[in-house]
Amino acid sequence: MAFVANIDLLWVGLAVAGAGMLGVSIYFSDTKSATARAFLLFALLSIFWSIANFASVRAGGSEAVLWLIRAVLFFAIWHAFSFCVLAWQFPERTPVFSRPVFIGLVSWTGMISIIVLTPVVYEAVTALSPAVETRTGPGVILFGLTVVAFVTSGIAILVRKFLRAEGYARRQLSFVIVGMAITFFFLVAFDFLFPAFLNIATLVPYGGLFLLPFIVGTAYAILRYRLFNVRVALFGLLIFLLATATFFDVLLSNSVEQVLYRVFELVLVLVAGVWLIRSMVHEFELEEELRAINARQEGLIHFIGHEVKGFLTKAQGALSMLVEGDFGALPQEALGVATQALHETQDGVTSVSEILKAANLKRGTVEFHKEPFDLKVLAAESVEKARSAAKAKGLALSFSAEDGGFTFVGDEGEIGSHVLRNLIDNAINYTPSGSIDVSLKKAGDRYLFVVKDTGVGISDEDRAHLFTEGGHGKDSQRVNVHSTGYGLYIAKQVAEAQGGTIRAESDGPGKGSAFTVEFPAS
Repeated sequence: MAFVANIDLLWVGLAVAGAGMLGVSIYFSDTKSATARAFLLFALLSIFWSIANFASVRAGGSEAVLWLIRAVLFFAIWHAFSFCVLAWQFPERTPVFSRPVFIGLVSWTGMISIIVLTPVVYEAVTALSPAVETRTGPGVILFGLTVVAFVTSGIAILVRKFLRAEGYARRQLSFVIVGMAITFFFLVAFDFLFPAFLNIATLVPYGGLFLLPFIVGTAYAILRYRLFNVRVALFGLLIFLLATATFFDVLLSNSVEQVLYRVFELVLVLVAGVWLIRSMVHEFELEEELRAINARQEGLIHFIGHEVKGFLTKAQGALSMLVEGDFGALPQEALGVATQALHETQDGVTSVSEILKAANLKRGTVEFHKEPFDLKVLAAESVEKARSAAKAKGLALSFSAEDGGFTFVGDEGEIGSHVLRNLIDNAINYTPSGSIDVSLKKAGDRYLFVVKDTGVGISDEDRAHLFTEGGHGKDSQRVNVHSTGYGLYIAKQVAEAQGGTIRAESDGPGKGSAFTVEFPAS
């Protein structure tokens, strides 16, 4: 029976929880947005109006009812004002009202809100049973005209925006317009016209219910068209459902003490929800800020990388001319210095090129030109290009391939430079002594390119850093001081862009490693 007796409280609870959570969610999604601020104002006034409206019906005694009715009108005039402001503002982020106009509207609304608290609007309550009957004063006309003016102008501007909008903006507005129109039709009809002029107040307790069309319409627009932060809105919806469930406890209360205790629980739920939403928004703002910082850093690295690469390339060209004797033979000592400088410059160009390549792959700006080519010929060429480097370290470098064709459709240049050659050079760099075996074979519908070495091997700890952007093993730079950490990352990205995969195997530190690239056989 307690539930039946408090059924009208359910609608108030739904309205309060829904309006509050939606208003807070939208506001904290973008605290600098004028639309978000206007919506929060509307949501808060919806809550105050709903509570006053419910209390006016539940109160006992003519004097208490009279003052609560006046409170309803007080919040109603501000509620209508907030709707008008929201309608004009939606969905712009910057304020649309000039300061003088806004101050004028606030001043007029404030004056009317004070008048409604006097006998000029409601003189007295003449009866409480079977229904509340009142005697109105001449000021009710001024109140009514002001409310109607705010509401109709708000609806009119929304309709005009809707008619002028196209596509995405039109769909955004349609749900808000329908929700607002339905809400204010019921509010004006059943909470103002019927009680004020026909003395019919049967539906007044259900005023909170009339707010739901607007709440649902706006929520749908937000969730579907992402007017604000969707994750925040969804969390607000979760808090709304939790608050609604808490309200059922209130409905089942059988004493004043139980009602007070469970209302306290509800308040805690709402306050905790607001705090969590605010925390979530703060985290999202930090994420956006970090994303923006990363984007700026990537752009800066890209710019600096191109500039440095340009300088190094020019230096490389000049040193190459000196070493090759284009300006005459250099003294032996000078030739040694120039040769060493040329090698260092070439390493610098390679390092910068790898960083730029990784950045372009990450940004998705690398274009691959795929054409048929012989993978076996490309593999053999890659091995031969690396043979002098292996010989300089005293390493045995071998290549074997199965008979038959290895036709593959892909970007020959990218695969040769950044996959095959990269893995071979990587094996040479991380093999202090021993051998490197390169092989190519078929396995079903796959081509397997394998580079096996007797080098430093891979630890379980280092395995997690393989193929990651800028990833280094624990001792990788001690073994290879020129490592940028981008070589294997680039190899993986290029291989996968050609429909292939890449993996590494090792029995542990000091036991060598094997890198395998698989490509789909054409």
